[in-house]
Amino acid sequence: MTKIGTTMNLAAEECLIEFLKENKKVFAWNMTDLQGISPDVITHRLNVNPDAKPVKQKKRMFGAESSQAIKEKVEKLIKAKYVRPVQYPEWLANVVLVPKPNGKWRLCIDFTDLNKACPKDPFPLPRIDTLVDSTSGGDIPTTSQLHISRPIGRNMEVYIDDMLVKSIKEKDHIGDLQEYFEILKSFGLKLNPAKCTFGVRGGKFLGYIIFERGIEANPEKISAIMDMSPPHSIKDVQKLAGRLAALNRFISRSADKGLPFFKVLRGATKFEWTTASQEVFDDLRRYLTSPPLLTKPKAGELLYLYLAISESGVSSVLVRQEGKGHHPVYYVSKVLQGAEIRYSQIEKLALSLVIAARKLRPYFQSHQIVVLTNHPLKQVLANPELSGRMVK
Repeated sequence: MTKIGTTMNLAAEECLIEFLKENKKVFAWNMTDLQGISPDVITHRLNVNPDAKPVKQKKRMFGAESSQAIKEKVEKLIKAKYVRPVQYPEWLANVVLVPKPNGKWRLCIDFTDLNKACPKDPFPLPRIDTLVDSTSGGDIPTTSQLHISRPIGRNMEVYIDDMLVKSIKEKDHIGDLQEYFEILKSFGLKLNPAKCTFGVRGGKFLGYIIFERGIEANPEKISAIMDMSPPHSIKDVQKLAGRLAALNRFISRSADKGLPFFKVLRGATKFEWTTASQEVFDDLRRYLTSPPLLTKPKAGELLYLYLAISESGVSSVLVRQEGKGHHPVYYVSKVLQGAEIRYSQIEKLALSLVIAARKLRPYFQSHQIVVLTNHPLKQVLANPELSGRMVK
């Protein structure tokens, strides 16, 4: 079973359902429908360092329930010809059961030792924020997840096994899906119907909520902070800092908001949760009750960058102007460390600009950006007699 959006008009919905019925062979309704990719298309081979010594992990013990779940899943994999039994292997890795949100189990393999024996792939993954920006603003997106990821089309975004087909206009969506399905058929790829959503005006993609009107923070990531009890250990603060980092793009001056947490981590030997820490924690949760909606810039649009500094951090926000209002695109922030704390105000502003330029490089390359600040940063940077840190 697959999902269809509820906001489409009746005629468009009926047309989409009929289209999906005509292309039902694109979906893998069971594991045996997945026949793999022809070796004429691509062949996978592990690039193992020839000098690496094979590792045979000691077999882990599982309870009766876990053992039964592992047995059933392995039998399905063997039946579908995903795996085959091997005698006297050089490498041995344990299985790991990971709980799914639906209460079922995901069978994984602990390839820690094998990964160490394989060189790192220098080919970079796409930037998630760039993919999210390019996806927001469409009228009708469709999300799906492949068992094997390969194709890239004109209206398609791909990140590992997450794929999204985006249409600017609802009337174009069937045609865009047809192009997408033809690519899948040409490579013998199948979609998991349970992980597909068709004809929606917004939804979750790569951890963000994308809509025609912009980008919202994932409610699940917000709830992870809102539902937290006050930290009682350094480990709890580390968990809070990690959850805060996942929302940095949506938090104005997050370095200042999270400073008490980072101070706790700097000591890392003695835990101390002060009244000030609790007040900041409460302020942060109040802020997250209504996080800002981030917007996508139009091609070639003039953007504005506001810089801000404090004793302990530097921050900036990239905004676009629409009518008489400014709408945020991206928040950037950094906690000052070491010698940075002793920088003068103008040096901190320059640092804030450098950090923003590095973080927001795609925007700087595609847009004219006006930097706004209360300090004479332009005159200082244009001074031919600059020296020291300002030159660097």
